[in-house]
Amino acid sequence: MTLAVDDDCEPDMSYQKPTLEDVAREAGVSRATASRVMNNMPGASGPTRARIAEVAAALGYRPNEAARALASGRRMIVDLVVINYDPDLSWIGGHPYFSRVIAGMMSALDGSAVHLQIHVSLMAGAVELIDTVARQATVGAVLVNVPPDLAMRFHRRCPQVVSLNTPAPSVPIVESENTAGAYAAVGHLHQIGCRRIAAIHGPAINACASSRRAGHLGLIGDAGIPDIAAGGGFLREGGYRAAAELLARHPEVDGLFVSSDLMAAGAVQAITATGRRIPDDIAVVGFDDSIAATCANPPLSTIRLPVEEMAAAATKALLDGDLPSQWQKSFPVQLVTRQSTDPTADYLTSWAAATT
Repeated sequence: MTLAVDDDCEPDMSYQKPTLEDVAREAGVSRATASRVMNNMPGASGPTRARIAEVAAALGYRPNEAARALASGRRMIVDLVVINYDPDLSWIGGHPYFSRVIAGMMSALDGSAVHLQIHVSLMAGAVELIDTVARQATVGAVLVNVPPDLAMRFHRRCPQVVSLNTPAPSVPIVESENTAGAYAAVGHLHQIGCRRIAAIHGPAINACASSRRAGHLGLIGDAGIPDIAAGGGFLREGGYRAAAELLARHPEVDGLFVSSDLMAAGAVQAITATGRRIPDDIAVVGFDDSIAATCANPPLSTIRLPVEEMAAAATKALLDGDLPSQWQKSFPVQLVTRQSTDPTADYLTSWAAATT
């Protein structure tokens, strides 16, 4: 292989990546102590851990995950913990949101020796699952739909944890602008002329659903629009039932905000079953920008939630190690308009814009 360089700039061949021995020497500890700290294992005091972490950061040291796995004799694992609110959802991989979380985590683990392990539980078994995973965790865990009290319980037992979109005191979090996104979605319906705007919300126990409901209420409050709403449970069937109920009670509805695309796909089916046209009679906006939005007929205007990027960021934070309490990373959302609110929208153009 030939290395081409400028005549005035010779490559520096002397640089070597810092090693664990370098970290131990600079921190004034043994290699074994440095290893315990870098692997988030017991056997070192708080000040020692802080000093080693500071030295590692200053040197730019990053543990080699393959080496860690070989040295420990254990499989290095990032755990995905999902609390499933709906017993009808038998496998989360069939739900667009959860499959996107898994895809994002796998992309962050690509090329490492770290494996992904998935745990799903209904609320009835959540405490037992939280305690078991926290006790056995190696690299750490990403929590989805885990209520704040259980997220804090996990964090007390294993600091290496990131919650996706469910805030809990002291627990590291990756979050999105759910409230602002819902406000923009309902605002878009109002801007195109809708004045009887209804909403279909997710389960009240879900932090994303609560935030999106807050955004919906904020806009209709500002616009002086009555609160017309129903619950759909974040499932297609729930969206269908909720839309049918709303239209039976409020046939004058001309705009519909649905707080997930999967529910919105069901709502579209219910609307068209009554003979109404979308968007001529009722305009619809979803939330997530999942495959359910692009496959709906007509394709859904929606709020793009960067789920894969968020899940990847949470996973990378765990791989980097030593997550401080209250660490957070926020992602913006984006309105994507398609034929469910704009009959002139170019489907391929809107799809390309949403994926770049």
